[in-house]
Amino acid sequence: MTPTRRHLLAGSAAIAVSGMPYIGPARGQSAAPLRFIPSTPLPSLDPIVATSYNIRNHGYLVYDTLFATDEKFQIKPQMVQAWETSADDLKWTFQLRGGLLFHDNTPVRAQDCIASIRRWSARDAYGQTMAAFVEGYEAVDARTFAIRLKRPFPQMTAALGKLSSNVPFIMPERIASTDAMRPISDPIGSGPYRFVTAQWVPGQNSVYERFAGYRPREEAPSWAAGGKVAKINRIEWLTLTEPSAAVNAITQGEADWLEQAPVDLLPVLKRDRNVTIENVPLGLVMLMRFNHLQPPFNNPKVRQAVVMAMKQEDHMQAVVGNAEYYTEAKTFFTKGSPMSTGRGGAEAMRGDIERARQMLAESGYKGEKVVLLAPADQPIAYNQSLITQAMLAQLGMNLEFISTDWASFIGRRGNRGLPDQGGWSLFHTQWSGADLLNPALNPLIRGNGAPAWFGWPTDPDIEMLRDRWLATNDEAQQKEIAAEIESQAFQSLPYAPCGQIAQPMAMRKSLTGFINSPAQFFWNLEK
Repeated sequence: MTPTRRHLLAGSAAIAVSGMPYIGPARGQSAAPLRFIPSTPLPSLDPIVATSYNIRNHGYLVYDTLFATDEKFQIKPQMVQAWETSADDLKWTFQLRGGLLFHDNTPVRAQDCIASIRRWSARDAYGQTMAAFVEGYEAVDARTFAIRLKRPFPQMTAALGKLSSNVPFIMPERIASTDAMRPISDPIGSGPYRFVTAQWVPGQNSVYERFAGYRPREEAPSWAAGGKVAKINRIEWLTLTEPSAAVNAITQGEADWLEQAPVDLLPVLKRDRNVTIENVPLGLVMLMRFNHLQPPFNNPKVRQAVVMAMKQEDHMQAVVGNAEYYTEAKTFFTKGSPMSTGRGGAEAMRGDIERARQMLAESGYKGEKVVLLAPADQPIAYNQSLITQAMLAQLGMNLEFISTDWASFIGRRGNRGLPDQGGWSLFHTQWSGADLLNPALNPLIRGNGAPAWFGWPTDPDIEMLRDRWLATNDEAQQKEIAAEIESQAFQSLPYAPCGQIAQPMAMRKSLTGFINSPAQFFWNLEK
């Protein structure tokens, strides 16, 4: 959304902040708890320090945001009532809606927003980009704050309305002042639900209760935007990590919503008349990450040879096995999103093993060892790795396949040393499509060297194009620049996209009002 000089919501929302009595939407509250089976148990409470999607979903229950992304990828105000930019675009001023409360019944203040933005921008890639433009912050009054800039940053509301990890959730100042490297332990937010800390043990069941003091917006809900009306009084997250047990809980009515329904058990769920299946919008993007610091993949011609041999179909079949739940996606921005063009993808990824062998011979590859890390307890990553193992053997590369557990994998992928000194060459992973929508959000496309995500690619051309993308709010210009970025990325290959797979969810039909979004939301639901 392109901001004008002044943005002010009209109608009853404006009346609500002017001192007149607030009349919220009708709430047909449900006494029965909603029982949700997350993909993994909730391990911690800090959605700023951690990037895992279950902690992001927890964050949306407990916290609120200044802006939000709707189902049309538009940025809408959420906690913000009005905002304006100065004539030189170097100062943004934001006014909060009236009556916003934290779960301890203290008011949400400008200082809370400033502290929260500062902490988020120390950890999140988009936040770090924004922070490089920021000159300082100012609390104008209790409900108004300003951000002063060194140079214009047209993406301000897009950054503050980011949909997925890490989301810039607003916390009380005393909590948001926690060092950004240290997780918080006090989950006080101002969202529609409060976390019941006394009933939580890390890695086990989690409980949320409706926060009576929450004031939803009056617009209809649309993804993370609009009115977040809590109609269910109690939400319970259940620890059921065995797929068959989770499916049985849904079919027997012991649970209402299964976040990740196993594809091989979908026929069982589909036969149940009381269960419906929904695919998460944008799905999951599978990918292969190269180590750009060490041989042989510090050589772009070697990377190009491997990608020439790749067939996305093989990787997706290995992971899903059902063409109904995957799609080819030779693009660096999530297929189906506004910035996805795929320019250069068809030429770079032909699945041509003979051409790939020729390219590898011409690249100067000298038989250096390729260490492929494969976390055996992460099936999506591991099954992709098996396909790559066979492909690299066909190419005649000197491969060492290391099957490891997730914890060991996490420890080793941070090693920047040579492969035979505890380092690595390749690994597979997957990201939510919501995190790869455009050049600002996608951290994997960065070519900024040492500060980049694991693999540490350096590509000044991509960085220059990304800066150009950030400097404009014109969608046509952004789309053309995104196409240029994709074309360059298929030359330098910060990573290789391996296809886009669906994330099917299962839920009881007795659960209504569901908002199907890349993040899992619990408002508007009735049971």
